[in-house]
Amino acid sequence: MTEQTNNMSEQNDDINTQSASVDNSTDSCAQDNAGHIALEAAIKEKDLRIADLEKDLQLAKKNESEAMVRARAEIDNVRKRVEQDVDKARKFALEKFSSELLPVIDNLERALESTNKDNPEYKATVEGLELTLKSFLDTVKKFGIEVVATEDGQLNPEVHQAITMVDSPEHSSGQIVNTIQKGYTLNGRLMRPAMVIVAK
Repeated sequence: MTEQTNNMSEQNDDINTQSASVDNSTDSCAQDNAGHIALEAAIKEKDLRIADLEKDLQLAKKNESEAMVRARAEIDNVRKRVEQDVDKARKFALEKFSSELLPVIDNLERALESTNKDNPEYKATVEGLELTLKSFLDTVKKFGIEVVATEDGQLNPEVHQAITMVDSPEHSSGQIVNTIQKGYTLNGRLMRPAMVIVAK
């Protein structure tokens, strides 16, 4: 009986060991599953974070590209403005000096008008005045000073200043009848308007 009891006891121990082994194996599987789920969740979280960072990177690249385009455009605009300013300074640097020369031209023209050209005694004087005036006008023309056209033209308020209006059957309304004082431009910019008499 004792031997039988021992055998049964050994069998029970084997069953208990097997049962414990099955329990341990079940716990191990459960732990593996829980670890696997946690690992997958961590991977998904990292994937989402990577996607967010890639979006941020793309946005930053786009913003940087736009900023570069704006900066280049601004540099081009500044360069163009500087070139325009330099060009204007070059063209109109002589404006004040040129304005001071206009009365000299006016005085030479008045001297020619008041001199008796028919008198042989004044022939040399008239020729000298004409040559001086022509030379003077040629010189100032080289620097962009030109006379405002008035002959048989219509009144242009941008370059002409009407002093008075007269009845003139020979001229149409608004047509220039006579020029009182010549006008001048410097490289296309008005220095002094031409003073004119206009037909009614």
